[in-house]
Amino acid sequence: MFRYDSHPSGRHYLQIPGPTNVPDRVLRAIDHPTIDHRGPEFALLARSILDRIGAVFGTREPVVIYPGSGTGAWEAALVNTLSPGDRVLMAETGHFAALWKRLAERLGLVAEFLPGDWRHGADAAAIGEHLATDRTQAIRAVCVVHNETSTGVVTDVAAVRRALDATAHPALLMVDTISSLGSIDYRHDEWRVDVTVAGSQKGLMLPPGLSFNAVSARARAASKDARLPRAYWSWDEIIAANAQGYWPTTPATNLLYGLDAALDQLFEEGLAAVYARHMRHGEATRAAVRAWGLEVQCANPAECSPALTAVRVPEGHDADRLRRIALDRFDLSLGTGLSKLAGRVFRIGHLGDLNDLTVLATLAGVEMSLHEAGIPHAPGGVDAAMAVLRSAVASRRAG
Repeated sequence: MFRYDSHPSGRHYLQIPGPTNVPDRVLRAIDHPTIDHRGPEFALLARSILDRIGAVFGTREPVVIYPGSGTGAWEAALVNTLSPGDRVLMAETGHFAALWKRLAERLGLVAEFLPGDWRHGADAAAIGEHLATDRTQAIRAVCVVHNETSTGVVTDVAAVRRALDATAHPALLMVDTISSLGSIDYRHDEWRVDVTVAGSQKGLMLPPGLSFNAVSARARAASKDARLPRAYWSWDEIIAANAQGYWPTTPATNLLYGLDAALDQLFEEGLAAVYARHMRHGEATRAAVRAWGLEVQCANPAECSPALTAVRVPEGHDADRLRRIALDRFDLSLGTGLSKLAGRVFRIGHLGDLNDLTVLATLAGVEMSLHEAGIPHAPGGVDAAMAVLRSAVASRRAG
């Protein structure tokens, strides 16, 4: 039998970019007895969630919640709005952008993929130029990943919206926020996003199992004519049932308990403070990487993610060997390099339920692992991170 508690003494450091650590209050909420999902008590829980979840997306539009993964939310975004053979414009920013493209093609869509180097966010200018050549406006949707989990690069969604506006192109704008929602400032309504995709297991601090679509009025209008097959993922039945505090199918009741508690925690800290904390931890982590003499995968400092940092190891060294050493000797889980970055990068997650000391302990584990793995580096990464965090504390006090 698998032993879920079979680890050394002390806390295991789960510092991958998701799933993230689940706060104790969320775990306690999930542990509540399951209730009748057609009864009045459940309706109160649903209303508590549905009345508040939009604030995390920056929207007053409906947010559809599914029992499912982020991959399911990708599919829901596409099948609710598009028809077989429709053209979609997607930007290659990393592994997850490529997976979303593959899913679109499997659904019978024609995906036009703007090439990228996995070190930069989606190029808004290139998106605009491509749309300008679409004289018949046959492209039905533009899909971008806000925070590419495989590379630690953030795309400027507002710039992508401006590119659509500059060409007066009517394509829907769809954005994957699976690893950014609840960690990085996001504005569905202000940026006029049509479908925002999200998952529960990262910034929302829950286990995997819930996925989300925030949907604009334009997206809901498009769904009326969309002809891709949909049943489980259909928005209309869920939105109608949500109005009464219910779902048309069996919801993930205990995960919804956890989501309600997670929203409490986010709003008690304040979303602005949550985003500032993630910015601080990203800056501290990158300061450590620079002090070690290593390179961040994200090539543009303005696009570096507050949620995770992908670190390149020198040629001739294996990032996965470093990860094995970190786990075996220090009980620290770091993210692996995915597809073309396998063995070339390791990823440090600094999102979700963590504080300054968690970040420093994680970086100490990485620095010790670099030494044990024989990867050339300079000492002092943790000191550099502490300097960033001390400066942030001083700034907060002065403010």
